[in-house]
Amino acid sequence: MFADHLMEIVRTRMHKPAAIAEAAARRRPGAIGGRLVLVAADHPARGALRAGSRPLAMADRADLLERLCVALSRPGVDGVLGTADILEDLLLLGALERKVVIGSMNRGGLAGTVFEMDDRFTGYSAGAIAAMGFDGGKMLLRIDPDDPATVSTMEASARAVDELAAHRRMAMVEPFISHRVDGRVHNDLTSEAMIRAIAVASGLGGTSAYTWLKVPVVPDMERVMAASTLPALLLGGEVPADRDAAFSGWQKALQLPTVKGIVAGRSLLYPSDDDVAAAVDTAVSLL
Repeated sequence: MFADHLMEIVRTRMHKPAAIAEAAARRRPGAIGGRLVLVAADHPARGALRAGSRPLAMADRADLLERLCVALSRPGVDGVLGTADILEDLLLLGALERKVVIGSMNRGGLAGTVFEMDDRFTGYSAGAIAAMGFDGGKMLLRIDPDDPATVSTMEASARAVDELAAHRRMAMVEPFISHRVDGRVHNDLTSEAMIRAIAVASGLGGTSAYTWLKVPVVPDMERVMAASTLPALLLGGEVPADRDAAFSGWQKALQLPTVKGIVAGRSLLYPSDDDVAAAVDTAVSLL
């Protein structure tokens, strides 16, 4: 029963917290090469718990961990993206052996807050990622032309790109042009907006040698991805109403020369039929 695993995690956290660093030191790492399929699970730290029609789907940590373990066990899944709390749980479960691990860095722009665009780095630092033996760090860069807090996030992201590069770790940048509509932040998913966002993200920092992009599938992807030579992973996004259409869009975009894989979270972990293994296997088959 997965409940037994959960209780063991709690006991370890209470009585032997050093076991987390010990597990990280023992872990056999994965490799970044060829096509990548990564499972994303950094949403809860931003207070974003919804998946499809379920407003608190990601609020049950045991259920989330069980879904992650199923996803990571499937053939062709290369690794995971997450915050420290989730990655450490997975370490204690032994689920990160031979996996690529990306730490989530800026989680301060909490969903639905007035300070959402001031997306401070409250998660992993580049130093912490390197110390854990992980492969890179991910940052969200939302550019709101009407919000002056955007430039603070840009500056922090540029600094993170440089610090990750100094440790020879991947900097995964997820860029958007964003606007507030009736007080809520909405990402502009037109091809023109994504071209602009990619152009800005590609120029962050003093080097782009270790920078990758994380991008959604939008109209005219061939023109969008022509905006940069940086390798890119496709963003899975929310649970799609039409999963077949979403997978078809991924499959087409994966033919582009700079697109090197998929990073998907809720769309794989919380499919409408709750069959995590089948959703993951379908995504892997696209590669």
